[in-house]
Amino acid sequence: MKILTGKPYPQGATYDGAGTNFSLFSEVAERVELCLFDERGRQTQALELPERTAYCWHGYLPAVQPGQRYGFRVHGPWDPAQGQWCCPAKLLLDPYAKAIEGLPRWGPALYPSHGGQAACSAEDSARAMPRCIVVSPYFDWSGDHPPAVSLHETVIYETHVKGLTMRHPDVPEEFRGTYAGLAHPATIDYLAELGVTAVELMPVHQFVHDQHLQEQNLRNYWGYNSIGYFAPHNEYSAAGQAGQQVQEFKQMVKRLHQAGIEVILDVVYNHTAEGNHQGPMLSLRGIDNAAYYRLDPGNPLHYIDFTGTGNTLNMQHPQVLRLIMDSLRYWVTEMHVDGFRFDLASALARELHDVDRLSAFFDIIHQDPVIGQVKLIAEPWDVGEGGYQVGKFPVQWSEWNGEYRDSVRDYWRGTDRSLGEFANRFTGSADLYEDTGRRPHASVNFVTAHDGFTLADLVSYNDRHNDANPDPAGGHDDNRSWNSGVEGPTDDADVCALRARQQRNFLTTLLLSQGIPMVCGGDEIGRTQRGNNNAYCQDNELSWYDWDAVNEGLLEFTRRLIALRREHPVFRRWKWFQGRPLHGAGVEDVGWYRPDGKEMTEAEWNAGHARSLLVCLSGRLKSLDARGEPVVDDDFCVLFNAAEQGVEFIQPPALPSGWVKVLDTEAGAWPEPEPPVQEERIILGGRSIVVLRHAQ
Repeated sequence: MKILTGKPYPQGATYDGAGTNFSLFSEVAERVELCLFDERGRQTQALELPERTAYCWHGYLPAVQPGQRYGFRVHGPWDPAQGQWCCPAKLLLDPYAKAIEGLPRWGPALYPSHGGQAACSAEDSARAMPRCIVVSPYFDWSGDHPPAVSLHETVIYETHVKGLTMRHPDVPEEFRGTYAGLAHPATIDYLAELGVTAVELMPVHQFVHDQHLQEQNLRNYWGYNSIGYFAPHNEYSAAGQAGQQVQEFKQMVKRLHQAGIEVILDVVYNHTAEGNHQGPMLSLRGIDNAAYYRLDPGNPLHYIDFTGTGNTLNMQHPQVLRLIMDSLRYWVTEMHVDGFRFDLASALARELHDVDRLSAFFDIIHQDPVIGQVKLIAEPWDVGEGGYQVGKFPVQWSEWNGEYRDSVRDYWRGTDRSLGEFANRFTGSADLYEDTGRRPHASVNFVTAHDGFTLADLVSYNDRHNDANPDPAGGHDDNRSWNSGVEGPTDDADVCALRARQQRNFLTTLLLSQGIPMVCGGDEIGRTQRGNNNAYCQDNELSWYDWDAVNEGLLEFTRRLIALRREHPVFRRWKWFQGRPLHGAGVEDVGWYRPDGKEMTEAEWNAGHARSLLVCLSGRLKSLDARGEPVVDDDFCVLFNAAEQGVEFIQPPALPSGWVKVLDTEAGAWPEPEPPVQEERIILGGRSIVVLRHAQ
């Protein structure tokens, strides 16, 4: 087969309708082989890429069609002590591969040497390696319209492609755990009826299952182990792995968009699955190790590790920046996703050692006409020194607000945190975001996420129970629930009632707070992991949603809460509260009161023992929403009581009479419409919330 010169860009394998162009970046390569394979895994061709332009090795094959399997071998220097790992016996994945078939078959062939010190291994790894796939870029997107939901109107549902549908009785068995399963009407109808506006999918970039997990019959369920930043993970495809996963993913996005639901991807650009210097050679290490990874300047054999996984991508190198930006643009322009949540985003902002808000990565994203228009969410921390950066990301970014999670948990479990901090979190965390020019929607509020206890477990366990994991002591989230007196499953009616009420308290606080609420998928149905707060390796019924054990009451309560938020803009303001008291016409905004009806004092805000609070939110906002429309709503009072015993609230004199009770978390079920409350006193049960509405 004759190979033509081709073009250096775009990188990867690009089918143009007649043939395929191949391009691979390597600054250190002396020559690059393109290896072609048939459907049975046999190598049929090994062709040298004939040209190099700006360190991109490239060639064009007129006869190559979609479905062709391929990989690369890179010839160049072998000097691990200096960070150079070229080893042509190892077949390498294309960093720009649009689809990948198969998974690594672990064994000595996948490792370039023993500990990085020995000579380059001569054992061919091809039989143990996955294959890259040439894909067709063509798809019928006609009729697809991104929902383009405003940030302040967004409600995120964090979920897992496989776990969501693996046990769903209304999804056909052949579709369960796949993109097609998520796109099934039963799944989409459920999400639409729940009322969420976006699904945030845990990693769908092609990832691998760690060898040490597979040796213990476990798998990397969460998927934070990427090896292909353009390829949708092949195990989530019902149709096949020879490119069908791309079409199936696109169809999933199109159907979610038809239901008005956006797709946000959890992306892991901070490290790869190749691990530390003793890890396997799968892709970047063998292509150009020193360009792609952060090496220890004093000992280039080793990597700088801000991620806890063994390596960190080198954001100082222009090729790494290009790889990430090309990947992001691809998922927006070709796959039609609506945003990204960046795992360990602080690691991406490290120019030298410190986290830099003005790093090249942020500069490039902000000026990009494609990426700058989608939703950008940071996990604002990494494991390196100074990596906790909540509130410090640039103006176009929203952030997972870890301060919100900790404050709300502490309030409801009775820890001595001030009411002032809780109030800040409930009203959007202005102390973190307002001074940097951001809006309340900079705060992505959450109580639980994939990493930690589920909501049902948060209120049921005082300690983690991770015995099924390789490291029984493992777990990133050491936040405990309050001591309910009984840990784990129980038949005690009082304990069960308390746990149920606390779940409603957490959800009510979350969904009525200013900012973007993120519901951890399954919390609305009472999903449990039996106390495991780090189920990253549990690809089994411990993690999959149990649709036969749905807490129907909690599900309906959550639906009503989301609907309440959607129907009343006072709970999803575009701008900050100004903190004006609610006295007199024209100055209404927000008011804070003690149970005796008097306004909060500075000393009371700072008291760590206080547990009860009334906040009144005015719907007469005298402002415009994000579309420039006038905002007019009802007034609401939210009464919080985190004390164990009931509290009597007296109506503040500044407020009018005639309030209607909208919900009471002590009651359990959502209340039927009630006549206006004429009494000036309301008894609020222990550990509960009451919401009152006053119609304009």
